Amino acid sequence: MSDNLPPPPPEQPQPSPWAPPATPPGKPQRTGLIVSLAVGGGLVVAGALVALVYSLLDSVSDSIALPPARSDAPYSDPYDEEPYGEQPYGEDPVEEEPVGEEPETVTSGPAAEKDVTITKCVRDSLIGWQHADLTIVNGSRSPAGYVVFVEFLDAKGTVLTDGIATTDDLAPGASVKVKAQGVGEVPTGTTCRVKQVTRDPM
Repeated sequence: MSDNLPPPPPEQPQPSPWAPPATPPGKPQRTGLIVSLAVGGGLVVAGALVALVYSLLDSVSDSIALPPARSDAPYSDPYDEEPYGEQPYGEDPVEEEPVGEEPETVTSGPAAEKDVTITKCVRDSLIGWQHADLTIVNGSRSPAGYVVFVEFLDAKGTVLTDGIATTDDLAPGASVKVKAQGVGEVPTGTTCRVKQVTRDPM
C-alpha cells in the first residue's frame, strides 16, 4: 500500500446549543425597518384618536354653552274676565257659635301661691336633709296641675338648697298633701319658704 494518502480534513467546531441561530447568507436583517414602521403607524393612530376626541368635546361644549332659543311670540294679556260670581247651590251660610268663657291660662305668682301652705318644715336627723310638707288647695274654677318650688334657708336667710313638689289634675276646691325634698345636708334651724307656684289648668 502506498503511504501517499491525503491528510484528514481539519475538525470543524460544533456550534453551542445556546448560541443564536446563524443568519443564512445573503439575507440582510430588516428589524430596524419593522420597528420604524410600527412606531410610525402607532403615532398616526394616536393622532387620529386625539383629533376625534377633540372634535367631540368641542361639539359637546358648544351645545352646552348655547342658551335655549327664546320664542318670538308676544306675551299674552292677563285673564280679565270676571270671577265666577254665583253662590253655591243649596248651601246656607254658617253661623258662628258664640264663644264661651276662655279657659284659664297658666298662672304663677301671688294668685297661685295662696293655694299652697307649708304645714311642716323638717330636718332629717339621720342624714341632715330638709323637706317641706305642703298642702295644695285648687282655688281656680277648673282642674289644674301644680308645680311648687321651695327654698331652704339658714338663719341668715341664705338659700342652702331647694326642692320641688308637683301634683296633676287637682279638681276645683280639692286639696292634696305633697312633699318638697331638699338635696344635701343642712344645719339645724334651717327654714322653708315657697319660692314660686305654677298652676296649669287641665
